[in-house]
Amino acid sequence: MATQNVLLFFRALALNPFRVGAIAPSGADLASLITSEISQASCPVLELGPGTGVFTEALLARGVSERDLTLIEYGSDFMRLLQSRFPRARVLWMDAAWMASYDLFEERLGAVVSGLPLLNFPPGKVSAILAAAFGALREGGAFYQFTYGTKCPVSKSLLDQLGLQAACMGRVLLNIPPASVYRITRSDSCKLDQT
Repeated sequence: MATQNVLLFFRALALNPFRVGAIAPSGADLASLITSEISQASCPVLELGPGTGVFTEALLARGVSERDLTLIEYGSDFMRLLQSRFPRARVLWMDAAWMASYDLFEERLGAVVSGLPLLNFPPGKVSAILAAAFGALREGGAFYQFTYGTKCPVSKSLLDQLGLQAACMGRVLLNIPPASVYRITRSDSCKLDQT
C-alpha cells in the first residue's frame, strides 16, 4: 500500500477511532479471505466502508469490474482517495445506515463486502445497515463482514430478528490485529418463505 494511503488511514484513525474501528489497514490475507467467494458472477457488488481500498483491490483481482462496484464511504478523505483510485466505480459519500432512504440500485446485488466496525455501532444502526443490504441483495446473495472480535459482530438475537444466519469463513492470524470473516445470509426458513 502506498505511503500516502497509510498516512491517510492513520490520520482518519486519530481523528475518529470509533468510526475507523481498526488500528492498521487490513492486510492482503484478510482481503483475500473476505473476497474469496466473489467473482464476476456476483456482480454488482457493494462495498461498505472501503477505507483506502484494500478490499476493493482484492475484488478487482477476483474479476469484478470496477463499473460493477458501488463503494459507500462516510469518511470524506477516504471518499476522495477512492474516487481517484477507482474512477469507474460509483463512490457514494454517506452513512451506510442511510441506504434504505434512497433508491440506490437498479439491479439486485450479488454480494456485499463490509469493512464497517459493527462492534462500535449501536444495535439499531447495525440493524438498519443489514436490513438495507439484504433489501438490495438478490436470492442467494451474501453479506461478508470481518471482525477483530472473538465471535460474529452481529448478535444472534439480531440475526434471528432479521431472518439471517452467520457462518465463520475463517480467521487470519497474521493480520494486525488478527481477524475473522463471517458470511451472513438469509436463513433457510426465510428462503423457504420467499419462494
